[in-house]
Amino acid sequence: MKKITVIGGGTGTYVVLSGLKGRDVDLSSIVTMTDSGGSTGRLRDQLGVLPPGDLRQSLVALSEASLLWRKLFLYRFENGDLKGHNFGNIFLSALEKVTTNYDEVIDTASYVLKTRGDVIPVTFEKAHLCVEYESGKIIKEEGNIDEDNNESSRIIKAYLEPKVSANPKAMKHIHESQIIIIGPGDLYTSVIPVLLVDGIKESLMESKAKIVYNLNMMTKSGQTMNYKASDYIRDLTQYIGRPPDMVTVNNGKISDEALEWYKINEEFPVENDLKEAGYKGKVIEEDLIDKQAHDKSASDTLRRSLLRHDSGKLANIILEAIV
Repeated sequence: MKKITVIGGGTGTYVVLSGLKGRDVDLSSIVTMTDSGGSTGRLRDQLGVLPPGDLRQSLVALSEASLLWRKLFLYRFENGDLKGHNFGNIFLSALEKVTTNYDEVIDTASYVLKTRGDVIPVTFEKAHLCVEYESGKIIKEEGNIDEDNNESSRIIKAYLEPKVSANPKAMKHIHESQIIIIGPGDLYTSVIPVLLVDGIKESLMESKAKIVYNLNMMTKSGQTMNYKASDYIRDLTQYIGRPPDMVTVNNGKISDEALEWYKINEEFPVENDLKEAGYKGKVIEEDLIDKQAHDKSASDTLRRSLLRHDSGKLANIILEAIV
């Protein structure tokens, strides 16, 4: 049985975990802990808790509980004092307040949701993501970097403030894994924050696991504007300490409607220039677009990606390509 660890957060990690759940693999998720936007940010500021949002998504993705429990943990309140809050986020934050350590939070939530696989916070220490741009501008806190950020110059440095140490379980899983999957997800707010935690880069450099990177379909305003595939690989390699062994790339046709939706924010399809740039790893191009519609709660004020990867296709490609 292959031991697979998924690194990241948000919808991208949810998609990958959903596709791999139920397969004959030993699955775990190492989750970013720097989110500061939306419901998570409000709970973090008001209650002083660790950010629960990315953990919740991984827990639900791996859940084998009834549909009602999964829907409950994804439910977002649409009015009243709780408007915009997610039930699962509140549940995890309340658990943190009544337990003695965060391992107990994860264990309890995993028991309730009957998760198949391990969900591992990359750190138990509180930190904020910061980025510095070529223009000299510095933006602090993930929510500020992710939302309404019109900075057009490139990010030259990402760091955590303060520096924090990795959860020993995260490093152990990296060392023991045969496959490590990174992405899809916003490069600088879902993926790189995990890699910035002290001990993670070193563990990835030492690991004998094959690293698979699922390339984003679209660029991201304020983070990867005008990026081509090689730009993603260059930045990722900098923070991992080694290039990924395999990259999955979407070559499916994106609808005109979706392209117009992204164009409003100056976001465009990522051009695959890996061959021209001399990338030495395996590149797999497939139509990876999830054709199903995904509803967004009316109370959710954050801007969510319209396009998603097809979880089943992605899982099949990775399992068939990595021997």
